[in-house]
Amino acid sequence: MSATRLPRRTATVPGAQRGDPGRPPAGRTWAVTRICLGFLYLWAFFDRTFGLGLPTTADRAWLTGNSPSMNALSGTRGPFSGAFRAVSELPGVDTLLMLGLLGTGVALTLGICMRAAATVNALLMVLAYLAMLPMADNPLLNHYLIYALVGVGLATAGAGDVWGLGRAWGRSALVTRARWLR
Repeated sequence: MSATRLPRRTATVPGAQRGDPGRPPAGRTWAVTRICLGFLYLWAFFDRTFGLGLPTTADRAWLTGNSPSMNALSGTRGPFSGAFRAVSELPGVDTLLMLGLLGTGVALTLGICMRAAATVNALLMVLAYLAMLPMADNPLLNHYLIYALVGVGLATAGAGDVWGLGRAWGRSALVTRARWLR
């Protein structure tokens, strides 16, 4: 008796080329990651605004007249410390920082405007990485660069479509006219 070889059948899964977030468990994993990263941003916004004590104390809150950017950069020591301190003193920087934290947190948590959220996330994380140089524990990588990459992954995987408002957001009239808001 000879063995008969059957042709191998491969199923094509729609969307598999772009890391389809609807494919379990990857879609759910990206969704949980997106929501968690969104909550990190929301916590940073509310803590810096109201001084909830983890880590911003009430006396260093934005509402008491303190500078969130100056508070974050006060311990910076490295090749970019002078530039970061100078930028943190410019008018409007605190407002831009806080809007970035709030907007990114809301967008990631809800799964909307993922491209813009990933861009702001990457910008904030790369700046935080540069502010930490030189690093004591690893000369090349730290968690800020990983967060930046995760944000890009969230946007490219369509993570806002799973357990989020991404699909509905993508069909809205605003987003159909301005695809960059996807």
